[in-house]
Amino acid sequence: MVGSILVVEDEPAIQELIAVNLEHAGHQVLRAGNVPEARLLIRDELPDLVLLDLMLPGGAPGSAFAYELRADERTRDIPIIMLTARDQEQDKVAGLDAGADDYVTKPFAPRELLARIKAVMRRRAPQLTDDAVEIAGLRLDPASHRVTGDGRQIALGPTEFRLLHFFMTHPERVYSRTRVLDEVWGDHVFVEDRTVDVHIRRLRMALEPTGHDGLVETVRGAGYRFCGKPA
Repeated sequence: MVGSILVVEDEPAIQELIAVNLEHAGHQVLRAGNVPEARLLIRDELPDLVLLDLMLPGGAPGSAFAYELRADERTRDIPIIMLTARDQEQDKVAGLDAGADDYVTKPFAPRELLARIKAVMRRRAPQLTDDAVEIAGLRLDPASHRVTGDGRQIALGPTEFRLLHFFMTHPERVYSRTRVLDEVWGDHVFVEDRTVDVHIRRLRMALEPTGHDGLVETVRGAGYRFCGKPA
């Protein structure tokens, strides 16, 4: 699965180079040349990852913006990779202390950057990768868009597939309806909380023939939880 990536970089040539390579890899790219532009883009739609230059114009370093993202409940879980031409240890420490998940020094090879992005997203946002996941005999393969239960094919609609993928990559945690909506539908899509209940019911019905419907638990007054651990 591909994700949307916000590139916050004030040098046009570098911004263009990054964007072209990300788009070629299948990502949707959002571009900002400074922090105010980045804020506006994030206000409209949350990206799946932020590539953030450490040195930005206007007196607002990337590390300060990283702190800002981590302090906001809406954006605190967005993976951040810091970009900079400065390779001194204290600069790397500053970026990581601000909440960055990784640090890439300029100049960098596009393949290295893509590999770092994939690694961070696998760790922080596994539902956005093409890695197959299996729990209790239930297997979901994003690359082939197939789900099987103990070897038997399970037919799911696109929303139920995304919902199951999110749950299987985040097992044993309780998620409210609002959080599920943000993670599966996107926080820029305005639908009723009860929409989650409808799709949970459809998902359970699809999983029932193989006996996996019980993996999706309702936690009264809190939301939903997917039980089991990845194989």
